[in-house]
Amino acid sequence: MAREPSTAVSPPRAAPARGGETAGGPVRPARRLGRRARGWLYVLPALAVYLGFAIWPALNTLRLSLLTWDGILPPVWAGLSNYVKIFQDAALYEAILHSLALIVFFSVIPIGVGLLMTALLMGKVRRGMTFFRIVFFLPQVLPLVAVGITWRWLYSENGAVNQLLDAIGLASVTRAWLGDYGLALIALGLIGTWVMSGLCMMLFLAGAQKIDPSLYEAARLDGAGALRQFRHVTVPGVRREITVAGVITTIAALASFDLVFVTTNGGPAGQTNVPGLLVYRLAFNEGDIGGASALAVVLTVIVIAVVSAVRYFTRDEER
Repeated sequence: MAREPSTAVSPPRAAPARGGETAGGPVRPARRLGRRARGWLYVLPALAVYLGFAIWPALNTLRLSLLTWDGILPPVWAGLSNYVKIFQDAALYEAILHSLALIVFFSVIPIGVGLLMTALLMGKVRRGMTFFRIVFFLPQVLPLVAVGITWRWLYSENGAVNQLLDAIGLASVTRAWLGDYGLALIALGLIGTWVMSGLCMMLFLAGAQKIDPSLYEAARLDGAGALRQFRHVTVPGVRREITVAGVITTIAALASFDLVFVTTNGGPAGQTNVPGLLVYRLAFNEGDIGGASALAVVLTVIVIAVVSAVRYFTRDEER
């Protein structure tokens, strides 16, 4: 007897899993979630330190700026009166102008000196070059308090600066440089130039080493000399490093305190006052914690505004 053809239908094959899914459900999202969780575990210690020592003090300073408090008695709500008092003080505007002037010595001149030293040192390997770079970078390693004490002695009436001027026949020019009413800020700024120039040089040298040597070869084939190579190849190649150096040195100029405190303490007659020094005096000399916090908030806003302007103009140049 003939067997009838079977009409049974075989079960459909399972479609291939999409996005790493299996019959048991999605696997890859769970793995990604686990990886993110492990990533946060690595980040949490540093994040906790940053929140505890940076974000929380900043928020607490903002809170204290709205209070009247001497650090001992219970604080009293003051609202914006501390800010009104700060902006009515002419010493604040003078201190801001002094900080803006220090940008020239802490940022503009060191960047120029760093570019010059990069042009002289780049690509030239000579005996003792490493030692020279270490010596030039040494001011960044030394504490600014030690730097200030050393330069205060160098600038004194019997210091090395006046002795050198006397030795070359310029005894009439000698003076107590940090006590001179018209030259104290310039003398202080030159200390900042000495401190920041080595940092700028090291940043630019690191950036110049990443430039493709074929660019210099192409420039030489086009007849470009050393000056044109530096202008059209080296400077564009270290533009990012110039931006970083400008941001770091600008912050150092606007937020300067320890160097000013050790060398001049704001003198003579307030010619070297800076906002950071005013914050210290309000908090520890006058016991006005609320006013000092308000001035610190204002200083923070000024630093952010100036640094943002520096980055904005640099970004336009890159575009």
